[in-house]
Amino acid sequence: MKRLPMRKIRDVLRLSAEGLSTRQIASSLAIGRTTLRGYLERADELGLRWPLPPSLSDTDLERLIYPRTARDVSNRATQPDWAHVHRELRRKGVTLSLLWEEYRADHTEGYGYSRFCELYTQWEGKLSPVMRQRHPAGERLFVDYAGHTIDVIDPMTGEVRTAQLFVATLGASSYTFAEATWTQSLPDWIASHVRAFGFLGGVTAQIVSDNLKAGVTKACFYDPAINRTYGDLAAHYDTAVVPARPHKPKDKAKVEGAVLLVERWILARLRNRQFFSLEDVNAAIRPLLDQLNDKVSRHLGASRRQLFEQLDKPALKSLPVAPYVYAEWKKCRAGLDYHIAIERHYYSVPHQLLKKELWVRITARTVEVFHVGQRVASHMRTSGNGQHSTLRDHMPADHRFREDWTPERIRAWAARIGPNVALFAEVVMRDRKHPEQGYRTCLGVIRLADRFGRDRLDAACRRALEINAHSYSSVQSILKNGLDSRPRTRATEQPAINHPNIRGADYFH
Repeated sequence: MKRLPMRKIRDVLRLSAEGLSTRQIASSLAIGRTTLRGYLERADELGLRWPLPPSLSDTDLERLIYPRTARDVSNRATQPDWAHVHRELRRKGVTLSLLWEEYRADHTEGYGYSRFCELYTQWEGKLSPVMRQRHPAGERLFVDYAGHTIDVIDPMTGEVRTAQLFVATLGASSYTFAEATWTQSLPDWIASHVRAFGFLGGVTAQIVSDNLKAGVTKACFYDPAINRTYGDLAAHYDTAVVPARPHKPKDKAKVEGAVLLVERWILARLRNRQFFSLEDVNAAIRPLLDQLNDKVSRHLGASRRQLFEQLDKPALKSLPVAPYVYAEWKKCRAGLDYHIAIERHYYSVPHQLLKKELWVRITARTVEVFHVGQRVASHMRTSGNGQHSTLRDHMPADHRFREDWTPERIRAWAARIGPNVALFAEVVMRDRKHPEQGYRTCLGVIRLADRFGRDRLDAACRRALEINAHSYSSVQSILKNGLDSRPRTRATEQPAINHPNIRGADYFH
């Protein structure tokens, strides 16, 4: 007898009670007359009359109409190992159709494909009441921080400091890594990723992170902006950062579950212990983490470590030769002095890049400057002392010329011409607030030797010093007028000036 839905069986009983013939009922419900007679006979045997009792549900009606016999049980198809099917689906290229074919190859009387898929969907629904994400092996590493922290006591001062708990878990096997760090800042965030990849012994194709400020500078549903340093880490490990959508926790449900499990399995067990260093905390976490990964799941019938060895580990990319070296990126612009400020120290860039947008890569030892993706400057990193690190090639031509000169070099060059020239240069630089302000005057005077000769210039500088004329134009005037070779007339030898507007000494007495 063809199996009908309970809705149609109720319609059969209702129409029959209304007096319709079997031909009319069969035509109305599109049921074969033989099948219809079989159901009416079964209803008579059970004493079912329309209207049926309100308490009789479809499930109860189905049990009455289709009772399970011993023969039915013996002919029941062999149940597939749904946990095995679930694990195999995480392998790349594996589909339900392929797994059904393998199942039927071992069980020729097993379920058909549609029933196989239906039963798997029912089994999978028991894992979680929400939609399950497919996690191919080796594809995603989910990362986040736990909401709970760990107290660490300073043994010297007794001050209590809180440590954060970083958690990373693989999508396919749920193999989990956890460690304590002092902060959720960028350096700790990056360092935890490096240690997580080392723990796994390989790299996933993607990193799925929360929109933590250390990793995502701009959280956006459609176009999130990844922190430059985080992107640098991803490029080093040949992976991709895929942030979860804002306010969409289901995107990272895997790590949300791992965080909850770590809090219950690790933090709860450490709640009554006191720690005096971060190293002590991580030393206590590691054996509990191993126990968590070795714990056999009742539903999947395997531990996270076993699933990791079977699924994720073979699919992970190889680690790079060297681990990532932390480098912080900073966007800046060069000032008019063609220098950029990095932690209270100033580094030069090519002077052509004034006011241009630049990216600076800062490591523990170097400062590298990039413009449009090209490195344009590199310096050894210096402590923040307010000083300048300037490369000669970055300077304009006139600045390079000035850079060549120092007070000592100008004194030495002036001394080669004559003692009075050296004394003149010394006086000029001494009288300025900064010696550099007298460079141009000194260099101009020194060059007069090419035109007038060294002896005349030395004599002219002597005369300029005598009359306190400490300028280039004064020395040049002395030379042009030949005053360097004339004896100077003393003021006492000159006649007094007579003028009616000049008051005599007697005026003041």
